[in-house]
Amino acid sequence: MDHLLQHFRPDEHEFIEQVLEWKRQVEDFYAPKTTPFLDPRQRTIVQSLIGTNGDTQVAFHGGFSDYSERQRALIYPSYVEPVADEFQFAMLSVRYPSKFVQLKHPDVLGALLSLGLERAKFGDIRVGTDIVQFVVAREVADYVRANLTSIAKSKVTVQEVDSSTTLLPATEEWQESVITASSLRLDTVIASSYPAISRQKAALYIESGKVKVNYAVREQTSFELHEADLISIRGVGRLFIESIEGRTKKEKLRLKIGKMERK
Repeated sequence: MDHLLQHFRPDEHEFIEQVLEWKRQVEDFYAPKTTPFLDPRQRTIVQSLIGTNGDTQVAFHGGFSDYSERQRALIYPSYVEPVADEFQFAMLSVRYPSKFVQLKHPDVLGALLSLGLERAKFGDIRVGTDIVQFVVAREVADYVRANLTSIAKSKVTVQEVDSSTTLLPATEEWQESVITASSLRLDTVIASSYPAISRQKAALYIESGKVKVNYAVREQTSFELHEADLISIRGVGRLFIESIEGRTKKEKLRLKIGKMERK
């Protein structure tokens, strides 16, 4: 176990132990296991621990037809053919009077959290001009429908989306590029990704609590990034470390990144 854990951050060790327990359950009971909704970094960890060629396999699904940032994993015996129903999620929607209020993602997120739900119980949230769609774990769908009655002081009614309903598209898209950086330090990667941000300015963002890595505030400029890390910089944008491509002739790291921008 120690040999395995040394490849991951200390604060990821608890999650790794949970993934290994899920894997053992599948192997012992010969039955699929559905996980909570996972962020991109967590899915990378699950994929690396489960692998692709063993007796246990893993698949991911986020509910929407295009890319979902948060997805449930289905860990299953290799002889099983997984189906969508086994991911056990429900797509819910609410309509609201856009003439009087324009809801935003944080409004919906806050309303769901105020119900006492853990963030891992629901996936992506998409907001349109007069409709919101979001994915929840099947086991809490009835609870959400009964108790989510208002969002940002706007009265709402929650309904389950049927198969004939058009799903909202993602409001963000990746702008991919390859950059070079002297290290995987948080301040270095931010400065290398945004020409207008110096390393000193990046440090100010970090130390003032304006930078999150995988949804957790990180205030250490030397924090080391890994593949599949998602960085959010308040007032600037979002950055995703897609892969580490190797080194240049000058021994700089070559990183494939995505910047997420509103359409």
